[in-house]
Amino acid sequence: MHKQPHLMSSLFLLFCLLSSLNVCFSGATEISGDIPAKQNPFTPRAYLIRYWDKEIRSNLPKPPFLLSKASPLNAVDSASFAKLASQNTLSTVFPSFCSSAKLFCFPDLSNSLEKHDTDSNFALYLNKNFTNYGTGRLGGADSFKNYSNGDNLPIDSFRRYSRDSAGHKDQFANYAPGANVVDQSFNTYGTHATGGSGGFKNYNGEVNVPNLRFSSYASDGNGRAHSFSSYTDETNAGSQEFASYGKNANGAPNDFSSYGKGSNVMGSGFSGYGEGANAANDTFTSYGDDGNNPNNKFNNYGEGGNAAIESFSSYRDQSNVGDDSFQSYGKNSNSAKVNFGNYGNSFNEGTDTFKGYGEGAKGHAVGFKIYGVNNTFKDYAKNGVTFAKYNNVSSAPAADTGKKPISGSLVNRWVEPGKFFRESKLKKGSVMPMPDIKDKMPRRSFLPRTIISKLPFSSSKINEMKKLFHAGDNSTMETIIKEALSDCERAPSPGETKRCVGSVEDMIDFATSILGRNVVVRTTENVKGSKKKIMIGSVKGINGGKVTKSVSCHQSLFPYLLYYCHSVPKVRVYEAEIMDPNSKDKINHGVAICHLDTSAWSRTHGAFLALGSGPGRIEVCHWIFENDMTWTTADDY
Repeated sequence: MHKQPHLMSSLFLLFCLLSSLNVCFSGATEISGDIPAKQNPFTPRAYLIRYWDKEIRSNLPKPPFLLSKASPLNAVDSASFAKLASQNTLSTVFPSFCSSAKLFCFPDLSNSLEKHDTDSNFALYLNKNFTNYGTGRLGGADSFKNYSNGDNLPIDSFRRYSRDSAGHKDQFANYAPGANVVDQSFNTYGTHATGGSGGFKNYNGEVNVPNLRFSSYASDGNGRAHSFSSYTDETNAGSQEFASYGKNANGAPNDFSSYGKGSNVMGSGFSGYGEGANAANDTFTSYGDDGNNPNNKFNNYGEGGNAAIESFSSYRDQSNVGDDSFQSYGKNSNSAKVNFGNYGNSFNEGTDTFKGYGEGAKGHAVGFKIYGVNNTFKDYAKNGVTFAKYNNVSSAPAADTGKKPISGSLVNRWVEPGKFFRESKLKKGSVMPMPDIKDKMPRRSFLPRTIISKLPFSSSKINEMKKLFHAGDNSTMETIIKEALSDCERAPSPGETKRCVGSVEDMIDFATSILGRNVVVRTTENVKGSKKKIMIGSVKGINGGKVTKSVSCHQSLFPYLLYYCHSVPKVRVYEAEIMDPNSKDKINHGVAICHLDTSAWSRTHGAFLALGSGPGRIEVCHWIFENDMTWTTADDY
């Protein structure tokens, strides 16, 4: 049945090889269903249309929102890139491939601006390379204010910035606010510097995925002060790494005030921080306050230091859960003073681990005052430690925890209103908040199967993937790749069937393997109503509102368009008219899914924080956000 089109394709390809390629591959047009007469049949989009007709039997209109994500490559480029992919040489033309295939890629850094030799105000700069900037500077000041404001993918390098300087001041104020995916590197910043200061204020506020690296920052410095005020407040996910920060420094105070306040799942790593330093003075005030599940690791912090003073005041206060690890903190140090005041007074208490803390130290003094619960002390120094009003989960009664009732404002900060709701809300006339369902991911396209089938996608091939996507060591792109792989390779939850797909064809194959070929795919029509009150109009339950099978697909951050598709048991899917509560006009057509079995969900899941209750006790519903989708059988379209 399919032999004749295959023969025609072969003859057409032979004709193209014997004639002008420009004639064969000109006149391509956009498609949104069937292939127009002038559409080149060898483009990835044209192949997708034929594949859809072959694999799906529902005879319903093809979904334009999904077809629009197909690869935009023309036939010549698609064949050329596929050949390079099969030869493992696609990385040699990656900028061209990235542009033509509409992928998400960080630009290569421009030449360094190290030749600037006067005080500078870098206002409204974007994507610059400041490697070796300010080396050997005597005095002066640089100001980075409103730098990379609202940019989608700012990538900046401050490697060896202010190295060997004396009395030089750097100010990073309102740096990259409202950006999406941020990549900044402060490696060996201020190394061997004397005096001067570095200030980070309102740095990366309201950023989606910050990835910031402070490696060997201010190491071997003398009297250089640094402050981090309102750093990465209100951000989502991401991480900060402080490796060998202040190592072997002398008299260098560091102040982390209101660091990561109100952030969601923010992680910070302090490795070798202040190692071998003399008279270090570090203050962590209101660090991680009001956050959701902050995770911080302090490994070998202050090891071998002399006369250090560290203060953790109101650290992680009023946050949800959280996990901090202090391993070999202050090991073999001399005369260190550490104060943990009002530390870890969070809701849904997290966990803190102190392993080898203060081991081998001399003359140290460590105080824990009004410290939270759920903490583990292993191989802890036996002397020089005091506990005042310490709350231990195994011995302190709940009344002694000193916690305030959780407020609605804090819940709204951690979980956006309307992100999760009960099934009873899906009734005509209900008024409810709608979350921001706008797609925050960088715009990307799928790759054609002819290319993606030849690309590595495995943790065992991470080096090949880094080479392909020009991802440097410890770069944001490396982090993005590793996190996507981790999510895709993790074991499925109980009852879950999952697969990550990078082409529409792979998505079709997965959906039909679960649901059969008589399928339909749905998504919420637009983003109207986002972050506002909405009224529910008419509601239709798919499969008559009965428990049904579905396959939901959610975007993952990756260079090409990648979806995490999964099927979970016991769900109901609904379509609902979304109305303006004032005018009663229809503004949107929403798709919602209700999970009836939440028994395998974490007790710290945002749904339970917003709705109350816990795993297995309630059903949880949510809207299908922009560019996400759910597949069901087409019997009750």
